[in-house]
Amino acid sequence: MRTSFLPFFVLALPLLEIAGFVVVGKQIGALATVALVLASTIAGAMLLKRQGFSTMVNARAEIEAGRDPSRPLAHGAMTIFSALLLMVPGFITSIIGLVFLVPAVRDFAWGFLKSRVSVVSSFGEGGGFRTRQREKTIDLDTEEFSRDPNPNSPWRRLKDE
Repeated sequence: MRTSFLPFFVLALPLLEIAGFVVVGKQIGALATVALVLASTIAGAMLLKRQGFSTMVNARAEIEAGRDPSRPLAHGAMTIFSALLLMVPGFITSIIGLVFLVPAVRDFAWGFLKSRVSVVSSFGEGGGFRTRQREKTIDLDTEEFSRDPNPNSPWRRLKDE
């Protein structure tokens, strides 16, 4: 049986963050501790604002070039996740957020997640990146298919009403 440590970590995180505040506060003082937390929050907000638009621009450029946009999207998502962690008050979440800003760490995480992610595109046979194959194929004969609208279609009746 496989045990997940995620629920334990989520429950323990607030206690660890409080302990972090106490330790850092003893070393540098309360005012400097609050200033560090505010600086981390502001840096996270600025990163989030910049990265959200940049992720979409990079993904669009990859799609237009006919390449798989999953890596730029994953890196952008991890950077946005880092920005959100920086915005959460606490030193442990900020450290985790800073670690995910390192490109080598994001590459390692993408290598781990890549096998668990499926990219589906709307490109046809001749271009674009490789698409996921559908499980069922519907094969129609020429007499079963027509481009002319069906006058008995229920969709047509809704439109005419």
